[in-house]
Amino acid sequence: MSQSPNLALLVRETRSRMGLTQIQFAQQLGVSFQTVNRWENGKTQPLPMALRLIEQQLQQLGTQGIDLLEQYFSP
Repeated sequence: MSQSPNLALLVRETRSRMGLTQIQFAQQLGVSFQTVNRWENGKTQPLPMALRLIEQQLQQLGTQGIDLLEQYFSP
């Protein structure tokens, strides 16, 4: 995974493309709503395990997620 300066944007955009609320997205990732909220507000960053789950969600989106995969998860 490449280093990216704005993981908050990654989280927000992934959730938005999935059409989920912060609560629904948190449930899919197995974290609390507050955790997703903190990620999106840039107060904390997702741990590597959460980033892998986000990457899997983007892969499931297919063409809708390809640009984010390339931007945030390209070697």
